[in-house]
Amino acid sequence: MLDQIAKLRIIPVVAIQSVEDAVPLANSLSIGGLPVAEITLRTPAGLASIAALASRPDFLVGAGTVHSVDQAKQVADAGARFVVSPGLNPKTVQWCLDKQMPVFPGISSPTDLEMALDLGLKVVKFFPAEQIGGVKMLKALQGPYGEIRFIPTGGISESNLADYLALPSVIACGGSWMVKSDMINSGRFGEIERLTAEATRRLQSLGS
Repeated sequence: MLDQIAKLRIIPVVAIQSVEDAVPLANSLSIGGLPVAEITLRTPAGLASIAALASRPDFLVGAGTVHSVDQAKQVADAGARFVVSPGLNPKTVQWCLDKQMPVFPGISSPTDLEMALDLGLKVVKFFPAEQIGGVKMLKALQGPYGEIRFIPTGGISESNLADYLALPSVIACGGSWMVKSDMINSGRFGEIERLTAEATRRLQSLGS
C-alpha cells in the first residue's frame, strides 16, 4: 500500500458532503490518473463514503481527520486502507499499529518526531505544511531525522508541488486543489478529472 502511495505521489484530500458523490468522484480521480483519496471525517458523509469505495480493487481509499481509537475502529470497519490524522495521538497510532493498519499521524515539530520514532513509525504527515515553514522546515528536519519519510499536507498546490517532491524525504503530498468541496458539491466532476489529469502530467514532467 505504501508503495502505491509512493508511486502515485499525490493523495487527494477530500471532504464529501453527500455519499452519492463518492463513486463519481472516485471515477473522476481514477480517469485523471490518481486512483486514491483520503476521505476526511470532517463531514457526516465521510464514513459512508469510505464504505462506498472500499470494495473497489482499483481504488485506494483512506480515512483522514481520525482523532481517536473509536474513529480508527470505525474507518477500519468501513474498509479504509490507511489512516491519517492531523496530530499524533499515541493511543490511536498504537491501535493502528497493533491492527497492522497503515497510519500517518500529523507532526509539526522535532518533539512530535521523537514521539513518532518511539512508536516505531517510518512515515508521518507533515501538517500544516506551508503554515509551519514548508520546504525549509522539512529540509531542517530531514537532517536529524533521516530515517523518517514525510507526506506534506496543507497549502500544497501545483505551484509548490515540485519543491516538496524534490526532497528525498518526501514520498507523496496531500492536496485538495483538484477536489475542492465546491466542485464536488456542484457535481463538477469533469473539472475534477481535468485538474487531476493536469496534476498527473505535472508529475510526469518531474520524472515521477
